[in-house]
Amino acid sequence: MLTLPNTASSRVLVVGDVMLDRYWFGEVSRISPEAPVPIVHVRKTEERPGGAANVARNIASLGGQATLLSVVGDDEPGRALADLLAAENVATHFHKDASLPTTVKLRVIGRQQQLMRIDFETPPSREVLEDKLGDFEAMVDAHDVVILSDYGKGGLTHVTKMIDAAKRHGKRILIDPKGDDYSKYRGATLLTPNRSEFREVMGRWRDENDLAARAEKLRDDLSLEALLVTRSEEGMSLFTGAGAMHEPTQAREVFDVSGAGDTVIATLGLMLAAGQDMHTAMRIANRAAGVVVGKLGTATVSRDELARVIG
Repeated sequence: MLTLPNTASSRVLVVGDVMLDRYWFGEVSRISPEAPVPIVHVRKTEERPGGAANVARNIASLGGQATLLSVVGDDEPGRALADLLAAENVATHFHKDASLPTTVKLRVIGRQQQLMRIDFETPPSREVLEDKLGDFEAMVDAHDVVILSDYGKGGLTHVTKMIDAAKRHGKRILIDPKGDDYSKYRGATLLTPNRSEFREVMGRWRDENDLAARAEKLRDDLSLEALLVTRSEEGMSLFTGAGAMHEPTQAREVFDVSGAGDTVIATLGLMLAAGQDMHTAMRIANRAAGVVVGKLGTATVSRDELARVIG
């Protein structure tokens, strides 16, 4: 039987690409006479932390201590993001780049369905990223686990140096990867690709044995302690030196999968920081994902919600 450990003193450092998720909710009753598109009469707006910021807020929501290191613009969305995270008890260390607009993802929702997403983003300058690397080295020792959340926006340009620094301090490093070149993640403790991301790197598999063989090859090539492949409706599979372990999906109703990967890696990192073994951490993370996909948009799972589904 699973039980939630005490996470009040568990400290997780999250580094990566952050963004502000904006939602416009409205009613759709007619099609525009100007083009064959729906007209949305906006009734409500919401803002939520996204990307690595959503990872950090999930850790805080589960009762852990989350510190977030990232780069934002010196602008209104950057300040809004900092305010939202402060309200959710996330300690932020933001480097501000006056030439960089904070990444914003605007989603237009009508009849509880996403109609459109508009992205505003620019990669951060190399100078700001170099400064962040120095801060990372200074901060890593005060934390139990490090999570690197790569959304391919440039915030983890120096990921190899970060892995090396965390290893020097004896910290476990969990990475949510991006792109088709995983060699830059060599030496990490755990990678958490989803099904399509793993397929992009390792190719299609014929069956479960073939999947396990490809996972073991990647684990060996990158000197990983573990590899977790999240497989949507097929659950998730953990590959370690002890073999493969599979957990079926826990979702009772899937409403929105956006941000589910953030919840998985946040829960994994927090459980490891609290002293749980890798398999137990994966089982708890699977249940957390089952809760969060039943919510709209980038969402979190609370400690009470998680306790109810694992009890």
